[in-house]
Amino acid sequence: MAHLQGLVIAAHGRHYLIQAELDGEQHKLHCVTRGKKSDVSVGDVVEFALTSKNQGVIEAITTRKTLLYRSDQYKSKMLAANLTQLLIVIATEPSFSDDLVSRALVAAESAGIQPVLILNKTDVTASLDKARERAGLYAGLGYPVHEVSAKEQPEATRVLLETLTRGQSTILIGQSGMGKSSLINLLIPDADIATREISAALDTGKHTTTFTRLYQLDAQSYVIDSPGFQEFGLHHLSEGMLERAFPEFVPHLGKCRFYNCHHHTEPGCAILAAISDGEISSMRHELFEQLVHESKQTIGY
Repeated sequence: MAHLQGLVIAAHGRHYLIQAELDGEQHKLHCVTRGKKSDVSVGDVVEFALTSKNQGVIEAITTRKTLLYRSDQYKSKMLAANLTQLLIVIATEPSFSDDLVSRALVAAESAGIQPVLILNKTDVTASLDKARERAGLYAGLGYPVHEVSAKEQPEATRVLLETLTRGQSTILIGQSGMGKSSLINLLIPDADIATREISAALDTGKHTTTFTRLYQLDAQSYVIDSPGFQEFGLHHLSEGMLERAFPEFVPHLGKCRFYNCHHHTEPGCAILAAISDGEISSMRHELFEQLVHESKQTIGY
């Protein structure tokens, strides 16, 4: 039987909703994987076989361009496949986590995905200067930072989001309270209806919206919304991968006195010299050391 191809638009457990063209029309199909283990992700293009009119079984995943995931000491969690862009939503209040933002940036760099920061709630003027100052660290590293107010300037915010997502495969991430849902609803006015339809199709229960889901904006653009999370482990990245995921480290790599320098306390370390000269922030170096420590715990050095 010939395999069909479709795009995974939602996942819940081992159940997937796939959008596919059948007989010239777009259909949403409830698909499962063979066996207990599943490594299918939202954003994957998969090959599947129909088992009934609206159901199928996934047989293969086509080659991915990119894969974004986070991991702790025990397991990894795929966030989405075939992304070109990561929008990190931060806000003036509640205060955002620099640790989470920095980890998301490292994850994007290591996966070959373009990160962009969105500073929301600029209408909360009492906290704006402080938030701008903190976001300025990332702007200084070359990451785009866009300021919006979904509440006070919804139309301008929507136009910016449409511009940023055009022709891109984008995922939005952010801690709870940053206003990510408001941004999604501006970009996709019927997002709530679509979520309820997906929930019903996957039979996840009437109130379950804590799954990653994909919204197609046009033929070349889609946006993925992921549940809010407070931690972003990167235990899967080796020390070598990590040092290259800090763009401000890259000009100094290969210039240390010792070829196997860990940029910790070694004499003649070019990274430590750059910190002393103010070219690299000590906060970023501390994160690097923390991530290397976590990586070694997992890989079992």
